[in-house]
Amino acid sequence: MKNLIREDIDWVAVKEEFKNAAPFNHVAIDNFFLPEVAEQLSNEFPDYDDPALGVHNNPVENKKVLNKWDKFPKLTYQAFTYLGREEFVDRMRNLLDDYRLWLDVGLNGGGWHLHSRGGNNNVHLDYNIHPKLGEQRKLNIIIYLTPNWDPSWGGGLELWTHDDNVNQPKEMVKLVDNVYNRAVIFDTTQNSWHGLPKYITCPEGVVRKSLAAYYVRPAPEGAINRGKALFAPREEQKNDPEVAEVIRKRSGTDTASEFHIGAK
Repeated sequence: MKNLIREDIDWVAVKEEFKNAAPFNHVAIDNFFLPEVAEQLSNEFPDYDDPALGVHNNPVENKKVLNKWDKFPKLTYQAFTYLGREEFVDRMRNLLDDYRLWLDVGLNGGGWHLHSRGGNNNVHLDYNIHPKLGEQRKLNIIIYLTPNWDPSWGGGLELWTHDDNVNQPKEMVKLVDNVYNRAVIFDTTQNSWHGLPKYITCPEGVVRKSLAAYYVRPAPEGAINRGKALFAPREEQKNDPEVAEVIRKRSGTDTASEFHIGAK
């Protein structure tokens, strides 16, 4: 399979930025895929109303998803395969100085993510222990694939500090704008609160498109056994018992499926 990303990425500089970033280790790489690859990947996304997409629509998230390999068009299939190839995984291992790392090929929680007008994703911590593998999710890579996105529409990734006293996000300190063909890589094990809590205001018919893949490693002793994402309420949702109940159920491995409408 041919190379899909640009060959002049300065991985030494990428690692330096990743290691020194706040509020947790992260880095953005612009012009990640080769131009013709990014264009075709963007074009391979389905329409937002495609019945093949799964739906998350509740008080803490509004998006559509698909992670079924047999539904991916050819280049999308190749892109996810490439992200799991040793030559690329070695880049991710080097960021962490940890060679016990590999792609979750099942794309649990990953794959295609789509947000339309009014879409959002409350600030949250990702699952920590993979519900089927028992391994720790360590690293996310998300690649934005909507051309000509206007930052005024929102859709940027907010990164928040952690409040140890209440185990909740404390302050938004970084916004990573939704820039076409930008890859965002971040460590998910550092109380890594992130999300897009503000409603997206893009025009009808425009969709925020992203590819998401996750890397796992053996779970360290004493790792928090969080098998689903833990969401935080938006400011106007605080002290709302109904939202609190949604968050409780959405974070439970036995109850989270109540908030996912499966693809047809």
